[in-house]
Amino acid sequence: MSQTIDPATGLPIGALVLPADPAPRPERLTLEGRHVSLVPLDAAAHAGALGGGAVGPGTEALWQYMPRGPFPDPAAFAAYLETCAASPDPLFYAILDARSGHAVGHAALMRIDPANRVIEVGNILYTPALQRSPGATEAMRLLAGYVFDTLGYRRYEWKCNALNTPSRLAAGRLGFAFEGIFRQAMIVKGRNRDTAWFSLLDTEWPQVRQAYDRWLAPGNHGPDGGQRLRLSALTAARIPGLPLRRATRADAPALGALQKAAYAPNRALLGVEPLPLLTPADAVIDAHEVWLLEEGDGLSGALVLDPEPDHLLVWSVAVAPDRQGRGLGTRLLAAVEERAKHLDLADLRLYTGEKLARTIGWYARHGWTTDRVEARPDRRLVHMIKRVA
Repeated sequence: MSQTIDPATGLPIGALVLPADPAPRPERLTLEGRHVSLVPLDAAAHAGALGGGAVGPGTEALWQYMPRGPFPDPAAFAAYLETCAASPDPLFYAILDARSGHAVGHAALMRIDPANRVIEVGNILYTPALQRSPGATEAMRLLAGYVFDTLGYRRYEWKCNALNTPSRLAAGRLGFAFEGIFRQAMIVKGRNRDTAWFSLLDTEWPQVRQAYDRWLAPGNHGPDGGQRLRLSALTAARIPGLPLRRATRADAPALGALQKAAYAPNRALLGVEPLPLLTPADAVIDAHEVWLLEEGDGLSGALVLDPEPDHLLVWSVAVAPDRQGRGLGTRLLAAVEERAKHLDLADLRLYTGEKLARTIGWYARHGWTTDRVEARPDRRLVHMIKRVA
């Protein structure tokens, strides 16, 4: 956690929040996606279709951990939806299938705290027509994007009954960090509820957002709807067995300084600006997977990757100049292979300047081979490949 020292007391204090103004409250509006859209919940418009998947025999499990339900008949369910639709907090949205226009679920933004810019997503009801579909993930992508990118909240919460294993797994898959269990936090339907807390921060959102977008991309799903890249792998905060972590928005200055120092010597050899230095660090964090290696009081290395459905592209490998010669680059390349395995990818690709003979030789010694040479207006790039088991 970032902290500074108060000069008057000598005690640690949190970092300044700028701006510290309250966030806007969420509104009743429409959020459009490819698979689903979210619209203000309307009992008259949505009770029929939604009730068809949420009311009746066999639907009891949908309501096991919800504060209300199950409902004995469509009329009782419609009355429940009327109460939900009138509520300002929780603020409910119906989830509509993009093709049919039918309501297939609902979700709410709740415990809305504009002053602290904290908000929770909850009351998530997915009928069988929505469960385990791209639309289920896209609904969460649309809400998170609205919360962070439009409204500017700092903290996005997910809470569930600690016994609700599917919800806890979903939170992890969606990139939320587990924070702990609040014991005996609530009484729900006359029974004790211990509550599991998860959160996603605005600084973490750029890396999670791109994971959602990679997973939702049309090329990531085959004709049968099967996924190629798993979302749980794309949102992972660690590479198993290696001391790397995902970058956050707060790491942009340090990443930019590391990239500049690591690649500046190549400028004279190339005669042009090295490609990694053409993109500002904050844009790199927004567009690519960024993994950081920290040693001591600063960054020792950074790995920038682009997972694609059929290969893993190494966009950049950077080691701080004062820490080169210690095998850190080799460790980063090993991390590339571990990341590929975690993503279930076997093909690795990268490109580098043709004039960087030492760099090309270094990759070759680690099992990379030249695939082709690409001529660009200002430089020639050597594309290299490697296949891992």
